[in-house]
Order: sequence, then C-alpha cells, then structure tokens
Amino acid sequence: MSETDQARAEVATFRETLDRLRAEVARVIVGQHDIVEGVLTCLVAGSHALLEGVPGLGKTMLVRTLAEAIGLEFSRIQFTPDLMPADILGTTVIDESAAGARAFEFRRGPVFANVVLADEVNRATPKTQSALLEAMQERRVTVGRSTHELPLPHLVLATQNPLEMEGTYPLPEAQLDRFFFKLDVRFPDREELHGILDRTTGGEALAVRRVVTREEVLGLSALARRVPVARHVQDYAVRLVLATHPGDPTAPPAVRRFVRTGASPRGAQALLLGAKIRALVDGRFSPGVDDVRATALPGLRHRVLLNFEGEAEGQRPDGILGAVLEAVPEGSA
Repeated sequence: MSETDQARAEVATFRETLDRLRAEVARVIVGQHDIVEGVLTCLVAGSHALLEGVPGLGKTMLVRTLAEAIGLEFSRIQFTPDLMPADILGTTVIDESAAGARAFEFRRGPVFANVVLADEVNRATPKTQSALLEAMQERRVTVGRSTHELPLPHLVLATQNPLEMEGTYPLPEAQLDRFFFKLDVRFPDREELHGILDRTTGGEALAVRRVVTREEVLGLSALARRVPVARHVQDYAVRLVLATHPGDPTAPPAVRRFVRTGASPRGAQALLLGAKIRALVDGRFSPGVDDVRATALPGLRHRVLLNFEGEAEGQRPDGILGAVLEAVPEGSA
C-alpha cells in the first residue's frame, strides 16, 4: 500500500469512528450539533472544554453520554462555594493495618477519572478552581511530596453558568487558558424542545451503548497530530493570535480600544490542532485557512480578556474576534 492509500485509509477510519460516536450521542442528546462537534474535537485533541449556558440545557447529560459511549471512567464534581481542593485531588490519610501498623496512604480524588465533569465550575472559589491547573496541563497531581499520574485520555469538561448569575466567581485567567475550546450552549428551538420532551417524558430512558474504545480514541488523537499543515495556513493562525493583542500593529481598532490581554500561544495551538481535526472530519488530510477561521471563536473567545472600557460598553469577545477575522488577510501580509 502506498503512502497516499494508507493516508486515505486512516482518514476513512477516523471519520467512521467519529461517526459512530456522534450517532450514539445523537440518540440521547437532541440538537446542539455545534456543541457536540466542539466536544468531540476536544476529545480528539486530548484537551478540555468549557461549556457555558444557563442550567437545564443538557450539558451534564452530554458529558455523561460521551463517557459511557467510549467506556471511559467517569466522575462528576459538583462545584460549590465550600468545595475544597482535597475534595477534587484527593488526600493523604493514615491507614492502620490489622496488625496495628500505621502508614500514610493517598486516597485518590474524582479528578483521577478519564472524563471529569466539573459541574458549575464557577460556583467554587478561585482557590478551589485553581486545584485543577496542574491536572489539566500536565496530566498529573502533586499532593505533598508525591506526584501521581492521571489516566489517559484525560478530559475535564466543565460547565459554567453565565457570570451575571448570582453566586458565581470568574475563573482564574490561567485556568481559562487551559481549556481548548469554550462552547456557548444555546437555548433549544421549538422543534428541539419537542424532541427533548418526547425523549424525556415518556417511556424508559435510552441506554447509552459503548461504540468506541479507549484505544480507538488514543489512535484518533495520534493521527490528528500527524496531519501536515502548510506554512501559510499556520502563519494565518499566528497572525490571528497576534491581532488579538492591543499592542500589535495589526490589531484592529476594536482590539486596541476594548482588549486588555490577547490570546496566548495556547490559543494558536488550539486553532491549528482544531483545524487539523476539522479537516480530518471532512475527509481531508491537510487543513486550510477556512478550517482555522472555523475554530477561531471557540478557540479564542475565552482567551481575549476585555479591559474596563470593554466591560462598561458591553462588548463581547465574539464581536471582537469578528473584527479580528475581518482585519487579518488570509494571504501573507
């Protein structure tokens, strides 16, 4: 088999595997196609997603369904103002044997699952939220002098209520940056509401079937990272990120006026890896500029931080990014 034929076969396998997973999720979740695609992209990227929306839109159900469809270990952490870091990471206790001997033993917390649902993550204090930083970036947890590796794949899928709701805390900037995508969960339309009622108010709840294995997911992730990217496509992603910084000469007027801090290098990584995955989903083994543009909003909206004037004027990161997309030419500048 030639290299071209092998690449085509790998892409076909990639699409078939994701199609199976997408179809199983769709049996349970009504609508929200963009959110499902975003979460699947984060799964393949081996990274994390922040889902924002008012309560009751199916965010928790989506995360649980995804874990069950792959057969991954799942845990749910309900974030509340009194939640402590040890409730997430685990703690060291003194264990006494039957013979009376005592020894220190580490009891693992819920973060050691493959898929961790951090439910209403912005209801906990910043101290507790920051307990996830090392786990999300380095896939490990340090407690005392001991370091413990997390299982792979490891995804934190966090749900968040809009900040204007009472009893919420803004996420630390360092934690926001560790989310691959931020996905805004919209309210369902009329037909979708009918579908939700049909599935949830009559008969038995649908059982989620295991349709993809852990090994297949890890294989998808490895393939996505091998996808080649043309230099001009990568340069477009770089120029988009640079244009989100108010001090950059290519930044549009909206960025210079309303933005305090632009996207980090992790933003460029999200754009490029997200574009690779989008190309594979479409059956292509190399992404284009349009793929980068399609990942700009979910990949950068939580990394563009508004200044005081932007907050006072009611500006939104999506609007700022729209100005960036219009200002940055697709060809090399």
